[in-house]
Amino acid sequence: MTEHLAIGNNTIAYDLIGEGPLVVLAHGLGDSRHSYRFVAPALATAGYRVANVDVRGCGDSSLGWDGYSRTDIAGDLVALVRHLGGPAVIIGHSMSGGAATIAAATAPDLITGVIELAPFTRKQLNDLGGLMRVKRYRAGATRMGRVALLGSLPAWKQYLDLAYPVKPADWDSELARIEAKLSEPGRMKALQAMCQSAADAGAQLPNVACPVLVIEGSADPDWADPRAEGERIIADLPEGLGELAVIEGAGHYMHAQTAEQVVALALPFLARTVTRA
Repeated sequence: MTEHLAIGNNTIAYDLIGEGPLVVLAHGLGDSRHSYRFVAPALATAGYRVANVDVRGCGDSSLGWDGYSRTDIAGDLVALVRHLGGPAVIIGHSMSGGAATIAAATAPDLITGVIELAPFTRKQLNDLGGLMRVKRYRAGATRMGRVALLGSLPAWKQYLDLAYPVKPADWDSELARIEAKLSEPGRMKALQAMCQSAADAGAQLPNVACPVLVIEGSADPDWADPRAEGERIIADLPEGLGELAVIEGAGHYMHAQTAEQVVALALPFLARTVTRA
């Protein structure tokens, strides 16, 4: 059953399953909590209470927010953890990976660990050499540019085709669900606002005090070298807090494409982090 948390005049939708230490799942832009459809039940079965969130402007959460930055999303995640009686580990994908970083840095009493999946945490610089060398990266940047500037749903679907180099078994129905949701009035505008929001998470990496696991996919079209991006995030964290894993052949949505591998990496991290907390 979907629950809702009121934040000001708006609402955040989430599902809550399982019993045990709290884990909050936050998806990336243009998506919804449904992207964790394979991960959430596996974590609940493993003994965790899992809150699977639609971030502001997405899924079944409301529209009309004042901002869609990583800092804005981080505030919502912290509010949800507080509402559910944290502390919690946050698993954040893409833009929400950056939001999870901010949440950990600003609410260390509530956030005891972070798993960042293909995270947009650092400010992204133009990689002209990568655009020249890596066809996958060049195609992804071109399609995302059309999404950000024009709000093009066909371009978003073309981007997703790259970002899922191997499609989940339910991909046809999942793509239809994504298309229907983004066709609702205001949903694509929220996606564009997220694309155009300030990259405000990287500056918080030195302020994180909890363990961080960064998981990248080797075939992610959002970076010419996904491993190098993950290494840069680890380097910007306080020494000893970060670890990096790279799933070979996985794209940007490894939690849907390679869910078993993501869960296999997450469970030992969660066990260590919960014990430490």
